[in-house]
Amino acid sequence: MNHHYDVIIVGARVAGSTLAYELSRAGYEVLLVDKGEFPSDILSTHNFFNNSLAILREMGVLDRLLQTRTPLYKRAVVQFEDAVIDGDFPEVNGESDCLCIRRLHLDQILFEHATSQPGVTSLEGFRVTDVIREGNTVTGITGVHRSGETQQFTAKLVVGADGRNSTLRKRVNSAQIMAVPTDYASYVGYFSGYEQDGDIHVELYRINDNMVIVFPTSDQLYVVGVMFPLDDEAWSERFAQSPETAMRDLIDSGFGDSPLPARVQKSTLVGKVRGLRGYDNDWHQGMGEGWALVGDALSFKDPAVGQGMHDALVSARTLTNVLSQHANWETEWEQMAQSYQSLAEAKMMSRYHMACQITKNVPFTPEQTMVNRLVAAHPEATSAFLGMYNHALEPQQFGEVIGRLLQGS
Repeated sequence: MNHHYDVIIVGARVAGSTLAYELSRAGYEVLLVDKGEFPSDILSTHNFFNNSLAILREMGVLDRLLQTRTPLYKRAVVQFEDAVIDGDFPEVNGESDCLCIRRLHLDQILFEHATSQPGVTSLEGFRVTDVIREGNTVTGITGVHRSGETQQFTAKLVVGADGRNSTLRKRVNSAQIMAVPTDYASYVGYFSGYEQDGDIHVELYRINDNMVIVFPTSDQLYVVGVMFPLDDEAWSERFAQSPETAMRDLIDSGFGDSPLPARVQKSTLVGKVRGLRGYDNDWHQGMGEGWALVGDALSFKDPAVGQGMHDALVSARTLTNVLSQHANWETEWEQMAQSYQSLAEAKMMSRYHMACQITKNVPFTPEQTMVNRLVAAHPEATSAFLGMYNHALEPQQFGEVIGRLLQGS
């Protein structure tokens, strides 16, 4: 194995493997390392809206993902109190279908796809412990194999693709630019025997203080995510003592005016309920001398907006494009960092702000309730609302649609 590369990527899941693939296509020599081994699971919403499927198809990996027989869907049913929004996600780049594929399948397939590319070397079971520096510039990594052996590798650039608690980000002292703490605790479980009415679809409910998201996923399962206020000590204690019982009880007691309780009652939990508590919607400095960040290491958003998978793909592509436009990295760090930060913000920031709104436990105002009912009543507004999630249009454009419909009412 070589010890010097153009780029070392720390973290080999969605963002890291995508970046390795993109860098290989651009002609770079890449070392892709991960502390885990594949296949392995991880807590995640793992949903791709149809705009992301266009990228997966371009990467040449979509057909293999579909071979897992994970169901495709187009429809969404969203219930905000008494307003029920029901419609299909608008087409984007010729793609109509969405895909919520379990990380057990997704990460392994993307990892194998990346490591099959020329110039990509992979190393599993290698935990990065620190970075190597020459002056202010990061020039490599130090890490430990599962055997306990310590080893170093050097590169022109080291990239952190190691998630919202990124070790690489901490080691390079990336500045936190924004942070909006969530008001919610989130718990997720996989269920078999969950049955929907009509076409297979994603479900989102927000009633009073609680939210539930349901996605059809791989292995004939549905992934159910429950969110309740983080400061609700009674529910927090119940989830700590018996997560499955608490999840079922919260759904029964809080969502009686929806079809959700009956569907969950008839279904069976597969595996364990897992929780995520006390996270921030954050945004960090994306690049410095000898280092960069992609995916959740760059920006983590509330899972309710379902943007994590898309932003992993987009940030990897964006970074590759920036690197490809500069021949002398060692003398152009500042220009590259400014370009990468600007492009990433242009592509991802609007949904970050959506997440910052969703993550707050604030009741719907009378004006918001009126808009929710309008969206539920008008197919054009429904399409525009769902189009914010799959990037068919921007939030500002959704506001323009609503304004026009209100003027005509």
